[in-house]
Amino acid sequence: MKTIFITGASSGIGMALAREFSHEDVVLGLLARRKERLDRLANDLAADVYVYAADVDDSLTMRSAAEAFIQSAGIPDLVIANAGVSSGTLTSESKDQVVFEQIMRTNVMGMVHTYQPFVEAMRMRGSGTLVGISSIAGFRGIPGSGAYSASKAAATAYLESLRVELSSSGVNVLTVCPGYIKTPMTDVNSFYMPFLMDADRAARSIRKAIVKKKRFHVLPWQMSLVGFFLRLIPRCIYDPLMRRAPRKPKSL
Repeated sequence: MKTIFITGASSGIGMALAREFSHEDVVLGLLARRKERLDRLANDLAADVYVYAADVDDSLTMRSAAEAFIQSAGIPDLVIANAGVSSGTLTSESKDQVVFEQIMRTNVMGMVHTYQPFVEAMRMRGSGTLVGISSIAGFRGIPGSGAYSASKAAATAYLESLRVELSSSGVNVLTVCPGYIKTPMTDVNSFYMPFLMDADRAARSIRKAIVKKKRFHVLPWQMSLVGFFLRLIPRCIYDPLMRRAPRKPKSL
């Protein structure tokens, strides 16, 4: 029986992943802030499901949820740190400072809080997979989204550090960098989103990457090309090009 723990499971990619992995021989631990949504989701799934209402910002409640899941289902085979938030932000606006802090706490420390209760047990067992949902937005700084870009760049670097730390332990670490995925997070965007992918297709793509034991995965595949060229563009071209880019609206 496979055991899987997913954060941010009440909507978007997290919900799609829960549905993708839901089978009779699977035990799912689903965590999010909105328990009523988790309960509705759990009722629709074929798997044996445990739900936990918690905020990934809070290390103590995350540890309690992890310990409860281990007590009920054992050490997970797969942990997916998916919970994340996004909003347009501007450093010049003092009221955005609290939003900066929230985005960094959720998208970076939330990932650390998700893994920490499980890592040593998985390492001692000598098997398992840790998946972190980062973003192509972390490849370069996006104007108007400084907090989100910085948080995803930090998440990608953190996951790489963790991957190397665990490289001889039997525990695989996969960094997932989606482009535009149709979720509540992107529904607020009024601008054109190239290669927009629905959440169910994204979940299938992520599952294939997990099965293949990949270490880094960009989706959809077209965004891997976009990301490659983004990192190659010199600053003298990138800066004037991105000054004209559309800005993400404030949503937090």
